[in-house]
Amino acid sequence: MAKPRRQRRPRTTLVILVLVSITLITLEARGQLGSVTSGAKSLASDAMDPVRSAVDAVVRPIGSFFAGSVEYGAVQRQNEKLQEEIGALRQQAAERSNAVQRLSQLSELDHLPFVGSLQTVPAEVIDENASNFAATIEIDVGQANGVALGMPVVGYGGLVGQVVGDQRHTATVRLITDGQSVVGATYGKSTAALAVVDGNGSGRPLSGNLVPPGTVLHRGEVFTTSGLQGAVYPPGIPVAEVVSSRTTPSASQESVTLRPMAQLSGMAYVSVVLWGPPS
Repeated sequence: MAKPRRQRRPRTTLVILVLVSITLITLEARGQLGSVTSGAKSLASDAMDPVRSAVDAVVRPIGSFFAGSVEYGAVQRQNEKLQEEIGALRQQAAERSNAVQRLSQLSELDHLPFVGSLQTVPAEVIDENASNFAATIEIDVGQANGVALGMPVVGYGGLVGQVVGDQRHTATVRLITDGQSVVGATYGKSTAALAVVDGNGSGRPLSGNLVPPGTVLHRGEVFTTSGLQGAVYPPGIPVAEVVSSRTTPSASQESVTLRPMAQLSGMAYVSVVLWGPPS
């Protein structure tokens, strides 16, 4: 029974193909084949529209994502380049500012009114050493330039310190903020009273000692070197200005807080005063 069925299928297919061929020939002869194929195309297009829309809905975000990734990477690289350029410009501005500041300091050393006729040697600060108690700097002049132990060192504004170590071409300067620094000073406009200015360590205020209790001191009042016989420093060099003063009960002296007149932080240049106390 299965054999005859297999024989009838080819015959049926052949008949269908013959009928389709006759139909197409007839339609072509009548000029209607184009409308049929056009309709078939339209039908196929209508059938594919939902599929096309679904594919677009999936593919378009993916394309946008990759395009956005490429654009983000380009923007990020551009930002990094701009940041590098900004950093370079800031570095150049800082270097110019530092050069201007150093030049200003060097120029100011030629116009120190408190030095008078005393001979000085300009020096560049080549190193700084600071701790809780000590404060020193290294300068690029020494014995070869006439620098000797005990000589005063000044900067714009006033006294910087004293030479405590001298080599052939360099020297060590103890700043007035150093814990071992002691400067004999005078204060007061009407009558010159004597005091001592002591250092308390780098970054800390100076102390004014030997000021009698109850002494009236005004904020900003300046203590200068006394220049007494045998004094370590010549007279009239500004040392520090008053920040505050008070008298505590039963105290033997006024408690005076002072600030250095010279700008000790960020110093680039100083001058060594070629001076020694009279023998």
